[in-house]
Amino acid sequence: MALQPWETLKEAITAYTGLSPTTFFTVLALVLAIYYLVSGLFGSSDNHPRPRSFEEMQPLPPPVQVGEISEEELKAYDGADPKKPLLMAIKGQIYDVSQSRMFYGPGGPYALFAGKDASRALAKMSFEDKDLTGDICGLGPFELEALQDWEFKFASKYVKVGTVKKTIPVTDGESTGEPTESTDHDAAKPAEDGPSENAAVKSDETPSSTVADE
Repeated sequence: MALQPWETLKEAITAYTGLSPTTFFTVLALVLAIYYLVSGLFGSSDNHPRPRSFEEMQPLPPPVQVGEISEEELKAYDGADPKKPLLMAIKGQIYDVSQSRMFYGPGGPYALFAGKDASRALAKMSFEDKDLTGDICGLGPFELEALQDWEFKFASKYVKVGTVKKTIPVTDGESTGEPTESTDHDAAKPAEDGPSENAAVKSDETPSSTVADE
């Protein structure tokens, strides 16, 4: 009785596949072996990068407002400390660029802009240290237009978290005021000298009246 199903199976294999039972089972074994081999290779390749991609896909902490800070304090957010946000300023406005750490973080193509107000460098597309400043005096119309484009890009992509504290040169202000005071003082001198001029006129008139009396 056990041979009857086997004979029936062999006849069915030959009828439907055109292969002998031995050839059919050999092909089936090869197909299964190839399947497990390929699935094993793809499975191992998928498992290796997962830990790295998982770390890269970790959500960033929400931006923290730093308020008004000095340029010296801004340098602490250049990406050297991974626990601190990555900040960058344009025209005195500070933005959190942590989501673009691959560009502005250590080793990135724009890493030298991080932790600074790089307005002048961005306007001129310069990587020189002398241009890593927020001073935009003397820039041409095309450079100012380029800087405006950068500012629009940052404002639309990143969160503003503070401003750069501007230092007011008190000495220059006082020196500017002094000439004004001295000018007012000099302007008042003719009025003070007025009586002396009148006295001179009177002294000139006195001799003439004396001559008339003579």
